[in-house]
Amino acid sequence: MSMLEEIEPAKKITAPKNFRPGVEFDGVEGTATTPGYTTEPENFDEFLIDAGLDPEKVEIVPPIRTSKWQQREDGEWLTSYKFTLRQKNSTIDLPALFAEAKKTKQPKKKETTLGKALIVIPADWQVGKVGSKGNTQDLINRLYESFDRIEEKARKGKYEQIVIIDAGDIIESFSSKANYQQLESNDLSPMQQVDLAASLMWNLIKRMSKLAPVKYGSVASNHCQNRFQGQTVGRPGLDDWGIVIAQQLKRLTTEVGLDVEFFVPHPDEEGFVLDVFDDGYHLLGAVHGHQASRPKMFPTWWKNQAFGNNWASAASIMISGHFHHTCLLEVGTAHNGSPRWWLQASTSDNGSDWFARQSGEVSANAITCFELYKEQAWQGNLWRL
Repeated sequence: MSMLEEIEPAKKITAPKNFRPGVEFDGVEGTATTPGYTTEPENFDEFLIDAGLDPEKVEIVPPIRTSKWQQREDGEWLTSYKFTLRQKNSTIDLPALFAEAKKTKQPKKKETTLGKALIVIPADWQVGKVGSKGNTQDLINRLYESFDRIEEKARKGKYEQIVIIDAGDIIESFSSKANYQQLESNDLSPMQQVDLAASLMWNLIKRMSKLAPVKYGSVASNHCQNRFQGQTVGRPGLDDWGIVIAQQLKRLTTEVGLDVEFFVPHPDEEGFVLDVFDDGYHLLGAVHGHQASRPKMFPTWWKNQAFGNNWASAASIMISGHFHHTCLLEVGTAHNGSPRWWLQASTSDNGSDWFARQSGEVSANAITCFELYKEQAWQGNLWRL
């Protein structure tokens, strides 16, 4: 007998069709298929380490699917495991939107001051964008710090109502002007962006609803537009992710019984006007601001709307976002004899680095807030929280 004859050939294994063990991971999420195991492993840490991943930073998302097949020679069964991977959230474990809603309890009635309203303007969160100020986790941390400051202000103010205006660009999307850059730099998919943005806004609504009845409005915006190959598709007041998020939030508040009233634009418009105290005095307009090419052109856009007798002509105060810095400008006299104001709200995003490279300007993050009193002219006092 030769030495070659003493070596037994490898056992033949019949694996499932198209079976390919391996890992695909983009830094945020991915999928994995293990090789065949004869016994179920206690965990998949060793498999992840062999794939170049850190088990302390990556977690397995159920369900775990299995594939079984039998070795041809000795009949021993092998099992492969297939599962989804995602980056662990080490500081904040934010549940999905509906999971968060299940934990909502009816708020107790608080002492309020009649004829006094707090206006809160979340703007340009661009959830999913990565920039010089960090990633999604940094944005979450920053927003929660702002929420804490706003909650403290609202508790001390004892407001009759709290008005939250989403001034647009709540998500980054993947189809704005710099779409190729977005594909490279975003750390969340469009679906993840929408779910997280809705969950964050839900947290703010819950906090405010503990202190006063809430009015919530959302406008159409360029990053939230439905786009195909860079072109806007559909009706602006319907086909917009910010509007979709508002619709989901309305369903949740109705389900859990929170006192929240919702406002969105007409399907063919991009903004709206809200009568804050329902008395015709403070008419609060809201629009994203991308209708103007530059900040200094916004007052001209507003005046043109007034000449056309469009929805924006009625507003005594106009809120916008888009340009990522705070700006307050008196632009005439309103119907009630008070100054007519344009307020461009602060941004909370992770940084518009392309703009900083061109202009040298970098905006400080905050959520802009101010208060209104019934039948009293607003004098332009605001907070950046």
